Amino acid sequence: MITPNRDAAWQLLNEYTKGESLLKHALAVEAAVRGYARTFGEDEEAWGVVALLHDFDYERWPSLEEHPYRGSEILRERGYPESVIRAILSHADYTGVPREGRLEKTLFACDEMAGFVTASSLVRPSKSILDLEAKSVVKRMKDKAFARGVKREDLHAGAGLLGLPLEEHIANVIAFMRERADALGLRGTL
Repeated sequence: MITPNRDAAWQLLNEYTKGESLLKHALAVEAAVRGYARTFGEDEEAWGVVALLHDFDYERWPSLEEHPYRGSEILRERGYPESVIRAILSHADYTGVPREGRLEKTLFACDEMAGFVTASSLVRPSKSILDLEAKSVVKRMKDKAFARGVKREDLHAGAGLLGLPLEEHIANVIAFMRERADALGLRGTL
């Protein structure tokens, strides 16, 4: 069994994912999950690896029948710990893998939220996360046409899994993603 590290995870992600938006999504989820790992006193490197790899198979195998199952097989073949594989399987409702540990709950809470925060940043006049506020994200959530692929109930459920009010979870994700604004392409004009 290997000890997962960020360099190996980044290499694996790039082996299977070529699209810039999916790579940036992985980086955004990583930033948010790592931020929570620090907050909770957990292993930031291990949590970051799970976040980076949660969708690494999605570009090649986007169907419900294959994602994240194909990725899990690849991780198993490469000697990743079952805890990593289980966390990745748990992020998709349809796998039937319940979210039990703090990492699994955090990955779910940050996955869709990171995407929604990114979308909310990019429609600002500044195109930046640096001047985005949680209340703006809450307002965008009420607009059903905005980022319509994101289930609002998942955003609420994620905050609930963390035991946080929605606006506090949003503010945390914004703060964690701001630390990586340049890598995420979210500095905008600021």
